[in-house]
Amino acid sequence: MNSNSANISIYDFSQHLFWDVNLSDIDINKNAEFIIKKVVIYGFYSDWQLIMRLYGMKTISNCAKKIRELDLKTAHFISIIADTPLNEFKCFTTTQLHPKHWNF
Repeated sequence: MNSNSANISIYDFSQHLFWDVNLSDIDINKNAEFIIKKVVIYGFYSDWQLIMRLYGMKTISNCAKKIRELDLKTAHFISIIADTPLNEFKCFTTTQLHPKHWNF
């Protein structure tokens, strides 16, 4: 966690990200992977800025590499900005048993 992130709380993120959990149960340090996953998949740019301040690009990249349901566009984006090879992303190396009909 970065030093300039002391005043960021879970309530600063977009409300739609954590619709399925009680916000008071989320700890920014202990639940970092959960928060990063929600922001990477469903977040707005303002949410991206918050996780960048909180965790840094290296942590975000390491968490994103583990997300199977990450769309390829986001994987390519993180791959470029984090200088991480695309073949390290789980969403790139594993394919769905029943792929979607439309591949956008």
